[in-house]
Amino acid sequence: MNFLTIGHRGVMGTEPENTLRSFTAAQQAGLDVIELDLHLSKDGALVVMHDIDVDRTTDGTGLIAEKTLSELRALDAGRGERVPVFEEVLDAVRSPLQAEIKDTAAARALAEVMLRRDLVSRVEVSSFHDEAIAEIGRLVPGVRTALIGSRFGPDIVERAVEAGAETVCLNIRRLTLEVVEAARKADLKIIGWVVNTQDHLRLVRALELDGATTDYPEIKRTGRFTA
Repeated sequence: MNFLTIGHRGVMGTEPENTLRSFTAAQQAGLDVIELDLHLSKDGALVVMHDIDVDRTTDGTGLIAEKTLSELRALDAGRGERVPVFEEVLDAVRSPLQAEIKDTAAARALAEVMLRRDLVSRVEVSSFHDEAIAEIGRLVPGVRTALIGSRFGPDIVERAVEAGAETVCLNIRRLTLEVVEAARKADLKIIGWVVNTQDHLRLVRALELDGATTDYPEIKRTGRFTA
């Protein structure tokens, strides 16, 4: 089985999250997939940031949706890095990407880029929101999608199937054998997050998950040897 290692916002354990510096480091570390987050700026740009506001990850304050791309570009996202747009990440790294969207508006904007640049084979789309997954699936034929769960029960499997997702990305601190077995019966792939320690890694390997999302590149080196 090919066990995937997914870089969480690049390698956010060692570099400023969701920056070109972080994504480049993830690629250089050999992580299989790079995960990132997308929000729409006030003027409709697909900017790569996790939170709804800029307060935690930059030297600015305020909501992303209330700032233009130019205003976001003026912020320091850590170590002098600037807030990137999605298209810049596509050009900066060659790795497959997992793009997390927060709503249907972001789904529509992402769909336009995916269709224009023929990204179906390179970009998997993930979300906590069933409707966002369903929307991107409607707009981009053949797109691979993943439903994310933090606090979830066995119904996460039924939700994923109904939304058309092929994968569930699940918080390992709440993951149970019952959910794993239900996902397998539904032919869903299972990714565990966030896997940052050897104990976490042993757990996801013992449960025979398909991969792990991690903040640290070391997981790539140790994962293949851990049973």
